[in-house]
Amino acid sequence: MSLSWVHVAVLSFAIALAAIIGHNLAMPLPSLPGVYGSVAGVFSLAGMAVLWRDISSKMKGDSRTLSSLLGQYVAVKGVGWLGRRQRKKLEADTLNVKQVQEETLLKRLRKNAHTCYGRQYDFNSIKDSDGFRACHPITTYEHYRELIRRIAAGEEKVIIAEKPLILAMTSGTSGASAMLLSTKDTSTEFFLQGVTVCLDAMGRAFPATDSLQRTTKFFYSPTFRQSEAGIPIGPNSSTPASSRHMLNLYTTPAPAFEVPSEKDTLYLHLLFALKDPTVGTLESNFASTVFYAFSALQDRWQELVDDIEQGKVSGALALEPKVRSRLEALMKPDPQRAAQLLAHFQDGFRGIAKRLWPHLHLVLAVDSGSNQIYGEMLRENYCQGVPFYSPFYAATEGLIGVNLWPQEPNRRYLLCPRSMFCEFLPESSLEEETPHTLLMEEVKEGQNYELVVTNASGLFRYRVGDIVKVVGFHNQCPVVEFQYRRGQMLSVRGEKVSEALFLDALKKAVAQWPGAQLVDYCCAESGIMGDSAGVSDPHYQVFIELKGVRNLTEEQRYKLDICLQQDSAVYKSFRIKGSIGPMRVQLMAEGAFKELRKQMMAFSNTSPNTFKMHRVLRRKEYTDFLLGKTVS
Repeated sequence: MSLSWVHVAVLSFAIALAAIIGHNLAMPLPSLPGVYGSVAGVFSLAGMAVLWRDISSKMKGDSRTLSSLLGQYVAVKGVGWLGRRQRKKLEADTLNVKQVQEETLLKRLRKNAHTCYGRQYDFNSIKDSDGFRACHPITTYEHYRELIRRIAAGEEKVIIAEKPLILAMTSGTSGASAMLLSTKDTSTEFFLQGVTVCLDAMGRAFPATDSLQRTTKFFYSPTFRQSEAGIPIGPNSSTPASSRHMLNLYTTPAPAFEVPSEKDTLYLHLLFALKDPTVGTLESNFASTVFYAFSALQDRWQELVDDIEQGKVSGALALEPKVRSRLEALMKPDPQRAAQLLAHFQDGFRGIAKRLWPHLHLVLAVDSGSNQIYGEMLRENYCQGVPFYSPFYAATEGLIGVNLWPQEPNRRYLLCPRSMFCEFLPESSLEEETPHTLLMEEVKEGQNYELVVTNASGLFRYRVGDIVKVVGFHNQCPVVEFQYRRGQMLSVRGEKVSEALFLDALKKAVAQWPGAQLVDYCCAESGIMGDSAGVSDPHYQVFIELKGVRNLTEEQRYKLDICLQQDSAVYKSFRIKGSIGPMRVQLMAEGAFKELRKQMMAFSNTSPNTFKMHRVLRRKEYTDFLLGKTVS
């Protein structure tokens, strides 16, 4: 691509815009003598040539428009500058955690002091965290349910001073979905303290991501409903609508996000990603979404190759005529790329990602907690040889932590001291009626705690339900690993088997089943299953989908019980006494968990962008569904 005078003019605009957002380019920036000053008088051709050389060095392929390249270049430079600035602030905050946490708390209280809630708890009189903890109880969702209902109906200044942007639905992994408030402050904090800092960490750890390659982002347009007062109700995660100014950075074109069907949108994600051999990053909120994408690719690759060869969009997709027309206008027959893809698919799917996209640098998705197994399966199969970065520890309640160590195999998160005021309930005191909390500067390395947060959107001393382990400190600030959700604990006799403990035992058992690969799993306590659990002592029902085996012997199934006994002395003691019966392992038909996922999302009104698989089922309808999908 040559440097024409048109390019010079647009490059001049890019330089000016970069200056406005505050980025110090490698060359010195002259001052602007006037809005319409002469381009030749302000920017030297030599300077613009330096900029163009920088852009050219970061390019892959030649299918991008100049405006698209410049837009991405300026966006990357701007966010990069913000990331360095926010990282510097974060580092400073970790040196004085106690003061920063006090400031964060008092800021929340002062802002909402004149609401009904603020007056009830006399926020104006609270001077510090000790006073706050003395006058305000630890809360759960029930404390807020009626207050949020009043806000949804249109009442103002109930809990927070401003009107919420949305009423955010949680993913419902610990029971029914909760409706929480999401505000402008929540979104701003997530972007500044979370997104920009993590992009800075990503750039330091993976320098190759500093390129002008496009990203394939697997996300979907959720369905929002309206409250009585017209407030949108739905997920508060990143959506195509909230990212509309960034869509040119992604391989999926904007018309695809007008398609209501997740299945059809996923096909379009894959179609336009496959068209571009220079994709640099695969991104999604969770590793599960990336895993489902590769599963769909394995099922539909022939159809996708045909579309690319012929320059069309499959007629099997239920598209509005106008949307189909706009999408097909972007398709041109490409038999050469189709032939490349065909050869790659015929070679099998292990390591397929790096073969389809040889310049792929990263998979950007959370792969901790309930997404751990999806990350492991991707790394072992489809995405062999591609680094993964799990950037955030976040929830509907807001940003909790950031991962400053992208290349570490264990997902560790530095708590963000200006995002939330955090308290910690020791694991040993979780069942106490009035437990005593610890502050950031009081927690101990190696100990487990439940998080209690005061956030920017009307939650005060709120039990999140997450159990984390303090694995170290960055300066004075705790670094944590997620352990489990309280509501996702198995316990039929008070034994309390966490998700992490059970998964470790399950992986050990699967390793003893020749040829078996774990696809997905969940459990249920026999008490919720009624007659379908059979007449026996309380026990665990385990539903497993595997690849590589068609059946398991009773001896093989019992290995899972043995592995859990080896890992949990408490479980073993109950099994020896006979007060917990042997677990029952049900082998599921292929695709059973994909269907279960659809059912769960429909029941909880959860978006594919925020869905997390429930590892412990709390609804009989779900266990009945899976019992109907067993193969043996």
